[in-house]
Amino acid sequence: MFKQVTLYTHVLKRMRRFYQNVMQLDIIDHHDQQFSVIVGETTLIFIQSEQEAAYHFAINIPGNQFTIMKQWMKDRLTLNREGGIDEIYYSTFDADAIYFEDPAGNSVELIGRRKRDLFGSLTKEAFLNISEIGVATPFVTEVGEQLQDFGIPLRHGTTIDPDSLNFLGQDDTFIVLVPPARRWTFSTLQSATYPLEIILDDGKEIMLDHEGHITLTKHETASNEG
Repeated sequence: MFKQVTLYTHVLKRMRRFYQNVMQLDIIDHHDQQFSVIVGETTLIFIQSEQEAAYHFAINIPGNQFTIMKQWMKDRLTLNREGGIDEIYYSTFDADAIYFEDPAGNSVELIGRRKRDLFGSLTKEAFLNISEIGVATPFVTEVGEQLQDFGIPLRHGTTIDPDSLNFLGQDDTFIVLVPPARRWTFSTLQSATYPLEIILDDGKEIMLDHEGHITLTKHETASNEG
C-alpha cells in the first residue's frame, strides 16, 4: 500500500546515521536537505525542517523472525516499555510488536505478522515495508471521511471515531488516524499534527499540512500499451 512516505525532521544528519548504521538499511539520494531509506517495498524520505516533528510509524517484519529481530534490536538500542513489558501481542492483528525511538523522537514500531514468514538468516530483507503511518489532525471525522471517499476503507465499519484510533487501509498496512494529544502506545510521545506525504502503490497521493488538512491526488499509472 505505501510506496513512498515523506516525513520531516530537525536532526537530519543524526537520523541518517541512525537508519544507516544502527538499523543497517540502505540510504539513497542523500544530501544536505533530505535522504531516503529503503524499507523493503517502501521508500521512507526524511526532509530537513526547522521545526521539531515526531511521528508514529510501524514497519512490518516476518512473524517467524520476531524473536531474533527483537534480540538484534536490543543489542543496538533500548526498547520502549509499558507496564513492565517490552513487547505486546495484538490478537486483532495476530501480530507481535516492539517499540523504540529514533533520534528525532519518532515512535517506531516493528510488528511481526504471524502469517508472514521469511526463512534464512536475519537480514535487512526482514524489514518488509511500512505498515502504519500515524496521521494526527484536529479534523479526524472530516479527514476520515475524505480518505474513505478516496477509496481507503475504514477497518471494521465506516463510522470514524473522532476521539480514538481509526485504522484505514487493508491487509497489513494502515493509516492510523487520531486526534492531537493522544499518547502513542509504548511511548511518552503525544500525537501532534505535522506535515507528511504518502504515495500509495496505486498512484494515490495524500498530503497533510501543518494545520491538519489533507490534499488528495490521484496520479494515473503508466500504461504498458504501445
